Amino acid sequence: MSEGTLRIVQVTGAGREVVEPQWLSAAERVHRQLRPQLPADYPAKMRQVFHDGGEMCAAVLGESVIGIAVFREFENTHAGRRFYVDDLVTDEAARSTGAGRTLIAYLEKVARDRGCPGMDLESGTHRTRAHRFYFREDFFITAFSFRKEFR
Repeated sequence: MSEGTLRIVQVTGAGREVVEPQWLSAAERVHRQLRPQLPADYPAKMRQVFHDGGEMCAAVLGESVIGIAVFREFENTHAGRRFYVDDLVTDEAARSTGAGRTLIAYLEKVARDRGCPGMDLESGTHRTRAHRFYFREDFFITAFSFRKEFR
């Protein structure tokens, strides 16, 4: 693990453009720990996600990305203004170092600054360690998420 101070780097700018391409590249290794199915052309996939409203930040320690978050803000009929976290992952080798908590604090500040009343995310039912973390961070379960696969 790199030495230094943990900091958050905003990878995307106000227009959802990539403003820190070196950190986008460095984020891929950690992001694939959560989403191994991402296509080989990671930068192109992420640029499409950003084009569709996503944003990204990275938790950086020294010169290493040890966590990432992909998030977005939107309006819907159910909850009004929503701040939704698509992906939140800390490098397996850096768990319990404060990176997840630092990312959540950063995201909360962004959400509050944008006038969002809360922050939402989904977590796979098998991710019990992540669930314990979310409960410690004052998240609570509000609904079931359903999916129908088209074949």
